[in-house]
Amino acid sequence: MPQELLPLFSEDTTPVSALVSYRRKDGTIYYFLGSWPVFSHAECDEASFRLFTSQLYVDGHCTQSQIVRAFGVTAISVKRAVKKYREGGPAAFYQRRAPERKPRVLTAEVLERAQALLDEGKGRGEVAETLGIKPDTLYRAVRAGRLVEGKKRWDRSGADAK
Repeated sequence: MPQELLPLFSEDTTPVSALVSYRRKDGTIYYFLGSWPVFSHAECDEASFRLFTSQLYVDGHCTQSQIVRAFGVTAISVKRAVKKYREGGPAAFYQRRAPERKPRVLTAEVLERAQALLDEGKGRGEVAETLGIKPDTLYRAVRAGRLVEGKKRWDRSGADAK
């Protein structure tokens, strides 16, 4: 018959389950399995928090609902962390995010054609219609400096100067 381990939690620890507890002290969170300290991280280190709490669940030391109650996090955040841990292991919590997506409408070719049409003196609406893009998309590219709109010159009589 297996011998039961009686947890010896001190007063300054918060129980998560019958065997797991944690303590916040001086900006660090310390985790205990029974009376043994097993892990610690800075309070602001969310990646380590998600990693360790998902390990606690996957290893069977506590349930997701116990993690939610003890730490005041949402159930979906715990489920996502567990899924991330199962799919990518511990390294998944410390990988950089994927690079920003590439432009779908204003590709290099479209920008080049748009700039050529703008250089010819065509208006934004006409350029957008010619290229089959929304006028707002073209306007944002001009405002962001990705396209340069030709400035029209007006003479004093109000007719176009050539």
